[in-house]
Amino acid sequence: MLLFPCDPFRPRRVDDHFAPEAEAARDLGIPYALIDHDAVPRDPARAVRGVPEGTAFYRGWMLRSADYAAFERALSARGATLRTTTDQYRTAHELPGWHAALAPLTPAAEWTEDSSRTAFDAARQRLGDGPAVLRDYTKSMKHHWDETVYIPSLADGDAAWRVASRFLELRAEDFTGGFVLRRFETFSGAEIRTWWVAGACRLITAHPDTPDARPAEVDLAELTPLVRALALPFVTVDLARHADGRLRVVELGEGQVSDRPGTTPPEQLVKLLAE
Repeated sequence: MLLFPCDPFRPRRVDDHFAPEAEAARDLGIPYALIDHDAVPRDPARAVRGVPEGTAFYRGWMLRSADYAAFERALSARGATLRTTTDQYRTAHELPGWHAALAPLTPAAEWTEDSSRTAFDAARQRLGDGPAVLRDYTKSMKHHWDETVYIPSLADGDAAWRVASRFLELRAEDFTGGFVLRRFETFSGAEIRTWWVAGACRLITAHPDTPDARPAEVDLAELTPLVRALALPFVTVDLARHADGRLRVVELGEGQVSDRPGTTPPEQLVKLLAE
């Protein structure tokens, strides 16, 4: 079955954002149940009280890894099993979990385990001079590019820390794990999103940020064994072309909480999860 978040104001209905996928599941004869996403951190047992026994994929909003663990335990108490375990979720959802496996195809990165200036400077120095982009373990703030993402020179420690401080200020309680510094690379064209089930690419779509861009054709021969080696049930991999033409991994994401571009029919995604 599939698990969708309910509408916060109409708990018997699917959240509007995921309603098309729930409708597709119903049309395909795939059972689904509702969970209260907002209640998961506070009262996970109440959040899943409407879920029957069975095996499930979640399709919903992001959860912190610790909250996903509580979610998994609460479901287990009801006889329901998530196809993606907490360890697998953390590996896919947090950059330190997957970066080494995809290192040949993704920008170099260094990260911290906290938000201190000391740890940040150590990571900055490990990455070396040159431009970089900043994020935390789960998310960047690309809509505030100049303030919180782009660092023109890692050699300028004070300027780099001003970017990190602003990032920390705006992320506030959503800051996850530590800082991640990635080597800046110039990409050309729109990103594409690839969807992988059990180590095999099953769907290629536009990226949700550019839903009307036609997905480019890509050769996944080099990427496939790297993704397969991670042994994750359901992930997305966002790809772009480097300015020199090389295929590059921009991000690996946990598939259960990866957004589907509106131009991709929901049944194309939903049926992959029922096979």
